[in-house]
Amino acid sequence: MKKIKGKKALFLYGCSGLGVNMLTLLMGTYLCSALIVGGFDDKDIGSWTFKNHDLVVAALWAVLVFVAKALDGIIDLPFALLLDRIKSKFGRRKLGLLIGWVPMVISFVLFNFPLTPNESVLNTVYLGVMLCLFYSFYTLTMLTYYATFSEVCETERDTVFLSNVKSVFDVIYFILGFALVPVFVNMGVNVKIVALCFLPLSLTMAIPMFMLKEKNNKDEELSVSDQPTIKESFKYSFMNKNFIYWMLTLSVVTIGLQLFTGGVNELFSSLQLNQSIIMAASFAPVPLTIILYNKVVNKKGLGFGYRYVLSLFGTGMLVLLSLYILRINQDKVFGNMELSKINLVLTILAIIGGLIISFAIGAFFSVTYIVPTNLAKREFERTGKTVNAMYFAIQGIFEGVASGIGTGLILVALKDNEVIYLLPVVILICTVIAFIMSLFFPKAISEIGKTQG
Repeated sequence: MKKIKGKKALFLYGCSGLGVNMLTLLMGTYLCSALIVGGFDDKDIGSWTFKNHDLVVAALWAVLVFVAKALDGIIDLPFALLLDRIKSKFGRRKLGLLIGWVPMVISFVLFNFPLTPNESVLNTVYLGVMLCLFYSFYTLTMLTYYATFSEVCETERDTVFLSNVKSVFDVIYFILGFALVPVFVNMGVNVKIVALCFLPLSLTMAIPMFMLKEKNNKDEELSVSDQPTIKESFKYSFMNKNFIYWMLTLSVVTIGLQLFTGGVNELFSSLQLNQSIIMAASFAPVPLTIILYNKVVNKKGLGFGYRYVLSLFGTGMLVLLSLYILRINQDKVFGNMELSKINLVLTILAIIGGLIISFAIGAFFSVTYIVPTNLAKREFERTGKTVNAMYFAIQGIFEGVASGIGTGLILVALKDNEVIYLLPVVILICTVIAFIMSLFFPKAISEIGKTQG
């Protein structure tokens, strides 16, 4: 693989995942929710859903979403093994990108066109299949892209720079998804149209197709690796009690986090508040909040830092819950105050809640890379075996199953039973459980990132 030299070239390469990640956010946060009207205020149903009624059978849909999310995690390992064994004149990384990216885009488009205009089992199964295909090929695309990072960088400094650029564009797609999308939808543009308008952004993944310069590996023999086998890697991973305890804690947090990102638009709609302003408050400050979080970790360690962000996330959920209580009791609380002024007060409180939550969002996503990397490094120092890839693969399984429970089983149940106001309660329960678990982090986790002396 020819190295990419120069910060400008690396910067361009680092933005490649922007469009693909944006499609995933649109799918998980908006399009899946648009199939069931439960949780949306009457005035928002026309814009936030495909139709003014349900298009899927809720119970069956909940199971299929769970399967799709779980598959997204489970399929990481076989895809990773496949990518490392591809032989092609075209180049294995380019081929991996192509066979992942094209079907992913096709399944995304097809998801936006249900087979029947009304609720049906046929719609449910069809959309469930499209969802499974979308997440599977998304995984293949991004695994291929991430696999090139160490191959295209000439020095460790280049690798760090490329990873930082990738993180910046992660923040950008979050802002686009959670701040800009609601603006268009609240203007009366249907969420399906908005999603399709963002589809051309996925062309950013064409950047590696032009920048990667691979050697022809068609006639190469597969090298015999002295690395541990899959069986040995599984053994090392599941025998590491610190790693498994982290996986269990992360799973609880993931359920809550996925519930928030997947159902927050319904929550604010049910409260009759402007999602655009509130979501902007929740996600626009994320870069600055990550800087603050890193300072806390450098001084106190990851254990303290994790409890810090869990406390803020829980406080934000309490604020959101208080909004519902104030809304249903607005006559008693606000008396004869004009509705516009009541909405202003509630919006200000929601913005405050969003700002509090923003201090946790970025940290939750960044910490998923830090812990497995550090634990894998310790395992290598102890056994001489490299299990970094397996740690991330197993983490993907745990996160996939947890995401399925959150956005599949729990969120669909809240929407179908018209109790979306309980969303902050469920998230708060997850946060409290994770906080308690974090109190028992082993030293190998709690002191990660702490500056000595």
